[in-house]
Amino acid sequence: MSIVIGLTGPTGSGKSSTEKVCRKYGIKSVDCDKTARKATEKGTDGLLALTKVFGQDILEQDGSLNRKLLAKKAFSTKENTELLNKTLLPFIKELVLKEIEGNVVLLDAPTLFESGLNSICFKTIAVISNREIRRERIIKRDNLTKEQAETRMSAGKSDDFFKQNANYIVYNNSDEETFLLEFEKVLTEILKMGEKL
Repeated sequence: MSIVIGLTGPTGSGKSSTEKVCRKYGIKSVDCDKTARKATEKGTDGLLALTKVFGQDILEQDGSLNRKLLAKKAFSTKENTELLNKTLLPFIKELVLKEIEGNVVLLDAPTLFESGLNSICFKTIAVISNREIRRERIIKRDNLTKEQAETRMSAGKSDDFFKQNANYIVYNNSDEETFLLEFEKVLTEILKMGEKL
């Protein structure tokens, strides 16, 4: 049986860098964002479901997904973001469950609680950062304007949502080294608990 540790947090919190710690401990990391890309590849049921909700114009001429246009539509309002999640999550969940194998798996899922994937997790960790720091990371990572980054952040859940739902909170407001040391402390604590199962 696999021990699944759920990792989540708002966009721009910097949680993807935790993969470095996972490699150190030989923990397999399953990235739900990458899985979401598989779920929306050309010709998939996931992509078909998206076109029914957001329109045929989200497709390129070759039938593949125009991710920028989908993001523009999906993150324009909180309702549209929820609609995106509701439409895609069943397809992502199905693929994720196939990927979970190994002694310990870190499940990196921005919508961990909304998808119900937290139900398969032994423990959950949320990474949280100050809004200004997150905004700068998103602008740099996705090549967005300040306004676009703000829209994307506003479409997500609040810090309080993660504080109320996650078993552990790790703050990522300084340098990466400090953050990863804090994350490693939490991870080793969870691994020790897992050994007792």
